[in-house]
Amino acid sequence: MSTPIQAPNWLPTAQAALAARNIDAWLVHDFRGNNSVLTALLGKSYWTTRRVVLIVPARGEPTLLVHAIDDSVLRSAPIKRELYLSWQDFRGALARHGAQWARVAMEYAPGAMLPVVSIVDAGTVEFVRSLGLDVTSSANLVQTCIARWSEEATANHERASKACATIMQEAFGKIRHALSTNTPTTEYQVQQFIMDRFKQEGLETADTPIVGINGHAGDPHFEVSKENPSTFKKGDWVLIDLWARVPGEQNIFSDITWTGYCGSSVPEKLQKAFDAVLAGRDAAMNLVMDSARAGKSLQGWEVDNICYDTIVGRGFKDGIRHRTGHSLSPGPKVHGVGVNVDNLETHDTRELISGIGFTIEPGVYYPDFGIRSEINMHMHPTLGARVTSSIQREVVLLG
Repeated sequence: MSTPIQAPNWLPTAQAALAARNIDAWLVHDFRGNNSVLTALLGKSYWTTRRVVLIVPARGEPTLLVHAIDDSVLRSAPIKRELYLSWQDFRGALARHGAQWARVAMEYAPGAMLPVVSIVDAGTVEFVRSLGLDVTSSANLVQTCIARWSEEATANHERASKACATIMQEAFGKIRHALSTNTPTTEYQVQQFIMDRFKQEGLETADTPIVGINGHAGDPHFEVSKENPSTFKKGDWVLIDLWARVPGEQNIFSDITWTGYCGSSVPEKLQKAFDAVLAGRDAAMNLVMDSARAGKSLQGWEVDNICYDTIVGRGFKDGIRHRTGHSLSPGPKVHGVGVNVDNLETHDTRELISGIGFTIEPGVYYPDFGIRSEINMHMHPTLGARVTSSIQREVVLLG
């Protein structure tokens, strides 16, 4: 058994959330590193080969249920350890702890409606239920304990956002200069320019940015070709999506998308689509801000609905390919573990609680062009709901 260890800093928050929801414990089940929630709560990744369960009771000290062979690996974890050897030991330990509970939370979502927290396998959920326990989703616990931004992360996100805004304008400037000087310039060259600028600004990115011309802009996850990229020319439509952060998984990505036109006047078809996307974006943004000012709770799906309905009302239903926005939270990925602005791909009923962040990025996509306008928002604990990124108001004209 381990020496007593100082309680982790997230424990009071987790236990208050458990008590508020009438949940007796949170069981964070992991097998061979499949549950990133455990990594986030322990503060680092541990290489384990057997089942691990972090037991967080609504009252009292948390415990790590660990196989004896992994004991040395987890010895430095900031949680007391309880060892098991056999599968009978494992089940007996959970039964013993569970004897005092009625309801537990796990990384599970009814009907798998929230895939980001639908991690624990059905068999494990069945076993826990066989102990006479009601299993509920930990989705809101994950959001409360992991997805919220610290003060340092907020400041670093703002730093990254300023740099990303500058780099976005520089990237468009490179295209504009290429057109004005008849210098052949490709999607790949602009993408690599952005990557170089990230390095110069001391930022890191999870993937390479999207730089898409015409039909490439119509693919929401277009990957630039090094071997056969398109070259910018007059009359082209351009989409640039870039994301970066101050290095470190505790920090938050700035993730923005802008669009431009290689000409001095935007064709009517493109302008109408652009206006529809911005109308949807602004409807969602204003709903978040108005609700926050009024002290009204708001769920992710509600924000998606108003954006979706606005774009559909403008006649662009056939161009919608994805939800309105994704979580921005600490962790390894650009897409975080908090609430998504989504009632299209999933029905996200999590609330936009204080401290969390997300994107609003509606888009419409067609074979010859695509438009997305992406901003970042943060539910600041004292300043309220606010946009933390640059925000596009007009099509960038590239001459």
